[in-house]
Amino acid sequence: MAQITKKEVDVVVCGLGWAGSLMSIELAMAGLEVRALERGGERDYPDFAYPKPADEYAYNVRNKVFATPKEVAVTVRYNMSQTALPTRKWGAFAPGTGVGGAGMHWTAVLIRPTPTDIKLKTYVDQAYKPGVLQEDMRVMDFPFTWEEIEPYYYKFELICGQSGNTGNLRGQILEGGDPFEGPRSEPYPLPALEDTLNNVMFKEAATRLGYHPFPNPSACVSRAWKNPYGNQIAPCNYCGYCSKYPCLNYSKASPQTAVMDALKRMPNFSYEVHAEVYKVVLHDDGKTAKGVLYFDADGNEVFQPAKIVVLSSFQLYNVRLMLLSGIGKPYNPITEEGVVGRNYAFLSNGGATLFFKDKNFNSYATAGATGQMFNDISPGNFDGPGLGFLGGAKIHSSQATGTPMAAALPKGTPAWGMGYKEGLEEWYNHSMKISITTTCQSYRDIYLDLDPHYTDHRGQPLLRMTFNWKENELKLQQHLKGIVGDIAKELNPDSMSMSFLPMGADFDLTKYVSTHNVGGAVMGDNPKTSALNKYLQSWDVHNVFVPGGNAFPQNFQANPTDTIGAITLMAAQAIKEHYLKNPGPLVQA
Repeated sequence: MAQITKKEVDVVVCGLGWAGSLMSIELAMAGLEVRALERGGERDYPDFAYPKPADEYAYNVRNKVFATPKEVAVTVRYNMSQTALPTRKWGAFAPGTGVGGAGMHWTAVLIRPTPTDIKLKTYVDQAYKPGVLQEDMRVMDFPFTWEEIEPYYYKFELICGQSGNTGNLRGQILEGGDPFEGPRSEPYPLPALEDTLNNVMFKEAATRLGYHPFPNPSACVSRAWKNPYGNQIAPCNYCGYCSKYPCLNYSKASPQTAVMDALKRMPNFSYEVHAEVYKVVLHDDGKTAKGVLYFDADGNEVFQPAKIVVLSSFQLYNVRLMLLSGIGKPYNPITEEGVVGRNYAFLSNGGATLFFKDKNFNSYATAGATGQMFNDISPGNFDGPGLGFLGGAKIHSSQATGTPMAAALPKGTPAWGMGYKEGLEEWYNHSMKISITTTCQSYRDIYLDLDPHYTDHRGQPLLRMTFNWKENELKLQQHLKGIVGDIAKELNPDSMSMSFLPMGADFDLTKYVSTHNVGGAVMGDNPKTSALNKYLQSWDVHNVFVPGGNAFPQNFQANPTDTIGAITLMAAQAIKEHYLKNPGPLVQA
């Protein structure tokens, strides 16, 4: 079959989730002709929103709006001596697909990292004595200051209609917010979501123990909101269908609610679904890209020429596409040469489930981000150096859903049949959780590369993940177990169960943790240790930009979406203000 060649555009955007939609609208607003290519299908809100019902089995069990492993499988192993095996079913993480990507079914906790998280290597060098941390740890600073990135956090939060309590306004600590957050230039756009009973109980117990709880920052908006693009987002009605669901009520900020309605109306923007990009085509000198190759819905091979190429798919997909296209040198964990694939990181979770016979938590009346958290146990806020590990966690009680299949039941309750129904009848609405979301550091031998054995349906190598828990992260888990246990004891439940990783635990691919995968094509100041500069521009191919979680040099305890939005907006601004006037490297190596 002959290759089809399309008309050249100014920008081709590969992936139409948060990063792709933001980059598309910002560059289209600058007058550029933008063409987006999305591997998955159309995800239009009228297809999912009220009065259509939320099908818990379809979305939460069958992963209706996720990519399938058949489409985007990765192979996984614990260490370099093993042969990796392909994923057959999503477990620990579940990447999205289609217009909106993972931004359509996220839980919508919209929180910034701290200034210490941004400059973690600087903090380590100042706070830790040599030999305290593992020799194979490879943490890095983000290549920008808090002052540089903060305006872009605020811009993205305006786009989302962020709801919450301000804790640090231009250096002034305010009651009810996070006293450890970096200085904000402006308050939260909207007030926090309403508290539920578990939030109040957790807040009171944590405060008595000396912690500083505050409402979860949320992109499920607490009030009606019109964002800078002119899109309107409806106030949350606390229906409880958030994580793994498209919002039924147009209340959760997503590419659909916050960007796409305005973007679709722009005459210089177009997009194509079921467009599977498989290679960035470089000019003969290898220093610039001339477009991308993809397969369309009919199986035709298509070449889309473009002056600028944006890779804005999910983190794992971006790394694989760079490796398949020869953009940047692949990372070698033995020599530590190369940049594409290094510094992959995930995270761990855990916590306690508390049961109260005399408490009714109204579990069905909630939003994905409903909850209280505290940031006292994050790097720089407690004695990590004295405890011998690096990292921390946000500790929270979040009532994220009230769906029956997700209901917590006491240990020993049957998983099916009459016993399950009886347990559900007795305990639904009578439990709350105390949860952790942790940091995860990067390491020399934790990385991504192309699998030498397994290929996809088109014969292209699958992405291979080499990952396991390290002692540092397991020490952190054990420390957090004590803190959560103290809070649980303060709450005095009738019964409880706890779930934390023991020392020596291996990564379990089968149990869901989060979809906060990061790294693999990281941003930095040094082209020998990073694939991208501070503007997400490839050090090697200057007209290729790669926004996404792939740019994080390690994982912090804050959810990644706020930072993905901020770095994407900063990169778009640099393209508009500098690159278009003088195409070439925006940062000199």
